[in-house]
Amino acid sequence: MSNSENLSIHAYQSRLCRRNLGGLFLGMGLILLFLLSLKIGTYEISWLKLADILGGGRDDLLLRHIIWQIRFPRAAAALIAGAALGCSGAAMQNVLRNPLASPFTLGVSQGAACGAAFAIIGLGAGTLPAAVADAPAFASLAPYVIVLAAFAGALLTVAVLTLLALLCDITPESLILTGVALSAFFGALTMLMQYFASDIEVAGTVFWTFGDLGKARWRDLGLMLSLLLPTIFYLWRRSWSYNAILWGSETAAGLGVNVGRLRLVTLIITALLTALTIAFLGVIGFVGLIAPHLMRPLVGQDYRYLIPFSALAGAALLLFADLCARLVLAPVVLPVGILTSFAGAPLFIYLLICSRGGR
Repeated sequence: MSNSENLSIHAYQSRLCRRNLGGLFLGMGLILLFLLSLKIGTYEISWLKLADILGGGRDDLLLRHIIWQIRFPRAAAALIAGAALGCSGAAMQNVLRNPLASPFTLGVSQGAACGAAFAIIGLGAGTLPAAVADAPAFASLAPYVIVLAAFAGALLTVAVLTLLALLCDITPESLILTGVALSAFFGALTMLMQYFASDIEVAGTVFWTFGDLGKARWRDLGLMLSLLLPTIFYLWRRSWSYNAILWGSETAAGLGVNVGRLRLVTLIITALLTALTIAFLGVIGFVGLIAPHLMRPLVGQDYRYLIPFSALAGAALLLFADLCARLVLAPVVLPVGILTSFAGAPLFIYLLICSRGGR
């Protein structure tokens, strides 16, 4: 075996070892952040007491309620929403061939928020009208009406972006500018609806547009998880096709990849994930942009690893942001969407400058 072959094998083994160690540390960090989310708060809980409650202890009813009904759903929401946004951002950046693509920067989140606002104001899903005879039934259906409306708004945004990308052959920079324009349009439409809405309906739309993990309930988490798991599995199963797209659409088509169908299916399912996140938790910006870029130095462009690693990084990022949101002005809890936007905006500007400089 030649020296060059030995060097290639050694380099591959080094990358594989670094990738495995990185995944191990990322998983351990995720577990630690999750436990810290359960422990830290206005009501401090010791590690021994936390272990006792998680192990089924029933002595302290107050602590059990705090852990299982308040902090655990919040931490689980960060895991699920972060993973959903992280893998969605990685997939969008691939099929749109744009490193700046994410549900937030392309206007998908704003489209979903506008759809949710329409359900709350136009359809009355955020209130219980007195004219509704069966109020409990209406209340049970209202969240799903908001989800469907948010999905319609996200899907409309994706449809516009896809048509422009396919028919007009616009550049990656122009696609981002289109997302900015769509964000402005949906934001203006939301404000127009709020202008004619009642105080209760305006409060409902503001409540939904805040990215706040405290809104999560067990029923909501089950619905989000039931969509997240098959979506991540589908994206991971298509990782070979995503890798082929990196060489160009024509090359991927020559290798047997139906690029158009893959792009369409990917955008639809990532839009649905985004819509569910918006509908249940509010707008959480830039997680889908940050997570894949954090993982690329570790795993490269191989989507067999980038998809699951981006999901893990998104979950860890959102857990960390939520911890900061709960501690920075304690006992006041900030909406986590504020902190992710503060962190994501400088990265977006940096990536935009790098993409311009690489021309």
